[in-house]
Amino acid sequence: MPLINVRTSLPQLEQSDALLKALSAELARQTGKPERYVMALLENAVPMTFAGSSEPCAYVEIKSIGALKPPAMTEAFCDLIEQHTGIAGDRIYVAFEDVNASQWGWNGNTFG
Repeated sequence: MPLINVRTSLPQLEQSDALLKALSAELARQTGKPERYVMALLENAVPMTFAGSSEPCAYVEIKSIGALKPPAMTEAFCDLIEQHTGIAGDRIYVAFEDVNASQWGWNGNTFG
């Protein structure tokens, strides 16, 4: 049920699979939830500006049924994304959403 969606203005990433695997493992670790429930998405070439500039930037959405720790997660994911993409942490926004279990579906059912 944890989800991380990373959108970047970068045209492409050569090691996108490595980034997705790192995002998935880190989200499982940060939430304490089994990685088998984690989904990681990556969208490149998204038209974006940040601070009035078209220099590389990223927008990250993290959703989960509980277990969100915005201060720790912001630091960890900004660092991880910077390492894999070169996008500076001050050009990354991270948004969090704590989803009600009855509003999250999987395998034909909801979690609550």
